[in-house]
Amino acid sequence: MDDKVRKNATEARQGRKGTHVLTILVVALVLAGIVGWAVGLFGSAIEPEEPVGGAPTEQPAEAPGGVDTPVTPEPAE
Repeated sequence: MDDKVRKNATEARQGRKGTHVLTILVVALVLAGIVGWAVGLFGSAIEPEEPVGGAPTEQPAEAPGGVDTPVTPEPAE
């Protein structure tokens, strides 16, 4: 008895040749690129002129006597 199952190439592959999956992947990639571009455009449109909580515009005042001058305590009476 012959227990082997004979299948042709299409049945063994469980589908026929074609570019359906490739087409879907390419279209999805193009759509993802368009959405990414649109989000970037929208993000730059709503970006504030000046950053919130940015770097301070004023410099802190120096310590009395300068940075390198040691501070000597006053004598107690």
